[in-house]
Amino acid sequence: MTLQLDSKIPSGPIQDKWESRKFDSKLVNPANKRKYKVLVVGSGLAGASAASSLAELGYQVECFCHNDSPRRAHSIAAQGGINAAKNYRNDGDSVWRLFYDTVKGGDFRAREANVYRLAQVSVDIIDQAVAQGVPFAREYGGLLDNRSFGGAQVSRTFYARGQTGQQLLLGAYSALSRQIGLGAVKMYSRTEMLDLVVVDGHAKGIIVRDLVTGELREYAGDAVVLATGGYGNVFYLSTNAMNCNVTAGWRVHKRGAGFANPCYTQIHPTCIPVSGDHQSKLTLMSESLRNDGRIWVPKQQGDKREPGQIPEDERDYYLERKYPSFGNLAPRDIASRAAKEACDSGRGVGETGLGVYLDFKDSINRLGKDAIAARYGNLFHMYSKITAEDPYSRPMRIYPAVHYTMGGVWVDYNLQSTIPGLFVLGEANFSDHGANRLGASALMQGLADGYFVIPNTIAGYLAEQKPGAVGADHPQFGKIRGEIDDLTKRLLSIQGKRTVDDFHRDLGKIMWDKCGMARNDAGLREALKEIPALREEFWKDVRVLGSADSLNQSLEKAGRVADFLEFGELMCRDALERRESCGGHFREEWQSDDGEAVRDDDDFCHAAVWEHKGPGEEPERNVEPLEFDNVKLAVRSYK
Repeated sequence: MTLQLDSKIPSGPIQDKWESRKFDSKLVNPANKRKYKVLVVGSGLAGASAASSLAELGYQVECFCHNDSPRRAHSIAAQGGINAAKNYRNDGDSVWRLFYDTVKGGDFRAREANVYRLAQVSVDIIDQAVAQGVPFAREYGGLLDNRSFGGAQVSRTFYARGQTGQQLLLGAYSALSRQIGLGAVKMYSRTEMLDLVVVDGHAKGIIVRDLVTGELREYAGDAVVLATGGYGNVFYLSTNAMNCNVTAGWRVHKRGAGFANPCYTQIHPTCIPVSGDHQSKLTLMSESLRNDGRIWVPKQQGDKREPGQIPEDERDYYLERKYPSFGNLAPRDIASRAAKEACDSGRGVGETGLGVYLDFKDSINRLGKDAIAARYGNLFHMYSKITAEDPYSRPMRIYPAVHYTMGGVWVDYNLQSTIPGLFVLGEANFSDHGANRLGASALMQGLADGYFVIPNTIAGYLAEQKPGAVGADHPQFGKIRGEIDDLTKRLLSIQGKRTVDDFHRDLGKIMWDKCGMARNDAGLREALKEIPALREEFWKDVRVLGSADSLNQSLEKAGRVADFLEFGELMCRDALERRESCGGHFREEWQSDDGEAVRDDDDFCHAAVWEHKGPGEEPERNVEPLEFDNVKLAVRSYK
């Protein structure tokens, strides 16, 4: 069955669409809200804000977290800031400019209505966070401070030193904890969702594993909210926490939810370079550093001199040279490809040659070391601990790495997937960033979805449902639990010779080499042969230690890598079918003479939404056309 992709975008001017939707949506009266149960999977920024907001409204909420505490969600790693169109700097910012910058930054591959709503809601997020006590940086007079981020020529990024994500998460966690204390939210930590239960076409529950005891449990609800983050760890090495995975998103996809634009992955330009095969993850250096750091490489190939010995006239500040209007604050995809180009030409730095310099010498001379330390001290400390180098006296070495994923489960304007009753928030959905996410917009989207969008849109669905219509004793719960048991027994019975990490590392190398910063037809076709072969070997030769009835991290990893081995193939298939370059998806066959991305708006101005057709069957590619009534399609230029 071909997916029914009704975006449910309200009619009327874009400025009025969100207010129209809120007014036109059916409501659940306060006395009835307590009859409905909502299952929220994930407790990072999107999940914690959604769970606390829905509980505050009166719904019964059960929240599931695979970490030992919501405070350990990967949201804490978003260091640099959160965008909002408050125009405190009086530098020309507005809701419209944030909307335009985000559409342009996503290379005109996002849905206009969703992006405009995000820009509108952004101004409320800051007020919410301040009221919760989030310690945003302030100017001398006490007003909230702003700094710049890539892809914008205004200062709209609010920040709390280099730990903005952590502070915002603590705000959401405090709101969630209040609701837990009141008994409005039941919190389940160290619990992983393994499957979705669909009854009569509607999402009615989930099957989870207790990660401490190994026990499988069933939970029924009137709606399911998925806020489980992105799939960047398909590359093995990424800036994501090691527990980040695609399992929840992939398994709802296999139950009927469309998956949109899986090839859209973001490579972040400002990461500590790979140092060897021993690494299990990479470390992000915040994009905020590009406000005061200048990026350069030696002009001469193979120049191995110490950076302080290379004179100014022998340095290539390539972002300032190529993109004079934006300089070091060029968007992430453009800055990443420029770094790759410099290193591929033989001018990379460090032992591997896969690195460029991020130099603070000029800023320290201009502002003083204390001023730089006040802005970025914790980031400098982290860099020093990891590399044993002092970034105050020697330039940082950075190189691009996988960071964020713009693809995800397809949702309509109400954040509902193609399965009625299944709503998807934050990085887990595809909706707001197009082919490239501008820096400081992940925190914005997660909190917008959780605090302001889902509380308004979920009522329209619940108002048409009978509360408690399906319980965990429904036969479908037992059926799906049996399927999970069978999968677990199969994994444990293989008793091969290779570890789960071995297979994950091999998959990551295929993905990075053939579906990473640059993709081409031949490489993607090779990957589409290599991944199924690797997957076949996995099911013959993986060794999963331990048992199913206890704490077993080997089994946890095995299930997640099994899903990555299926999902990676869909990513490569999506990248092969999208015969254009846009944002983070760069096909080498579609570039200008000077190496810039070339879109094909005639054939690919759409979201590609994949439908799972069953084991062994090729997925079906569906299309949601993207219409641009407010922003004119144009060549994306930052020069």
